Amino acid sequence: MKHINFNHLSRVHFVGIGGIGTSAIARMLLGRGVKISGSDRATSAVTKSLTRAGANISIGHTSDIIPDGCDLVVHTVAIPHDNPELVQARQRGMPIATYPEMLELISAEKYTVAVAGTHGKTTTTAMLGSILLEAGVDPTILVGGLMFDPRQKNISTPTFEQHGVNFILGASDYFVVEADEYRKSFLHLAPRLVVITNIDADHLDFYKDIDDIQATFAELVRRIPPEGYIVCNPNDAHIRPVLSSARGRVVDYTQCILPKLMVPGKHNYANAQAAATAAQMLGVSFATIENSVKNFPGTWRRFQYKGTTSGGALVYDDYAHNPQKVSATIAGARELYPDRRLVVIFQPHLYSRTKQFFMDFINALAAADKVVLTPIYAAREAPDASISSNMLAEKLIAVAPHTTAIACLDFSEAKRHLSHELSEKDVVVVMGAGNSTELADALVY
Repeated sequence: MKHINFNHLSRVHFVGIGGIGTSAIARMLLGRGVKISGSDRATSAVTKSLTRAGANISIGHTSDIIPDGCDLVVHTVAIPHDNPELVQARQRGMPIATYPEMLELISAEKYTVAVAGTHGKTTTTAMLGSILLEAGVDPTILVGGLMFDPRQKNISTPTFEQHGVNFILGASDYFVVEADEYRKSFLHLAPRLVVITNIDADHLDFYKDIDDIQATFAELVRRIPPEGYIVCNPNDAHIRPVLSSARGRVVDYTQCILPKLMVPGKHNYANAQAAATAAQMLGVSFATIENSVKNFPGTWRRFQYKGTTSGGALVYDDYAHNPQKVSATIAGARELYPDRRLVVIFQPHLYSRTKQFFMDFINALAAADKVVLTPIYAAREAPDASISSNMLAEKLIAVAPHTTAIACLDFSEAKRHLSHELSEKDVVVVMGAGNSTELADALVY
């Protein structure tokens, strides 16, 4: 990818432009005056925002939507090889790059700070980016969600949909980036500081097992130069093995003591510890760090408050899609609202993940008072009749008698089921990495 020069691009087409990472690259290029086109399978808040910024976006993937004169076609790693736009680009001899390859180009020119981990990446990246912005470091930030720019203090009622950003262009050499482990994407980066929030078994549609995942993280750690830093919990059983060949300095973030945060949950406190420790390694004063993390408002779809139902129940939206995230989000909700009934609406993400971690999901969801399951969001997978949300509901009923559970055919049925029973005594958390956010919006009065 070294032959691609950002400064010489004039027209770029994105396949899967609504992806949170690809949309950030598109936004960066729009800011440089590059003409941007793209496609996605559905309209979203992200595609609408890019359209307002000047991108020409088509809904659906067809072979005739790539404009003439494209310098480059960019796609997410989730786009299949036989996508009609990619087939057309290859036939026309157009240069093609993946999202991780585009990150490689940016990373090579910057002091890269990579935030990695099975979960907590988005929040930790946004926390660290916010600290550096408030410290005047002026970094470039790419986050796998939407965050508020803490410098914009003149917005009276900020919402992520209106004011959230997934990319901030800075003038300094620092590049803070959420580093995704899926398909080893983060190995395209050249970081000098890496944060590892945690390591758990996930993405087993690609990795063989936890050992395979750890081997990939170990390869990332080896990329840190001797003068660089690995910020992590070195006593974590899953992290300790990946540090054996580290050349950089290992820094334990669990030793960092912080004030009470706005965002609930022990997992968010750990995220803040990691972000704060990384900021200290970059020379930020602890007073600035404390002030930033205690006022951090959270990120888009990470226990994001959406409003109330007609009956007065509080509604939150969360991206949780693996058992550890589901468990952590439920624990955070319990911490914040110990006296309310907790209703979880869960949209499982991927047939393979649901099947692989079936009992882990059961154990996590059993901590709720009521669970409403919607159909599995297939994403990149073909349908699999051997696993379903009905099976989750039946198992929950069998092993967790204190938890009521039901599987619904679609979002409309889930809303109808809950519409007459929710009251001001309830907290509803809608969870999932698919389009479950639409249901969270639909529940709000």
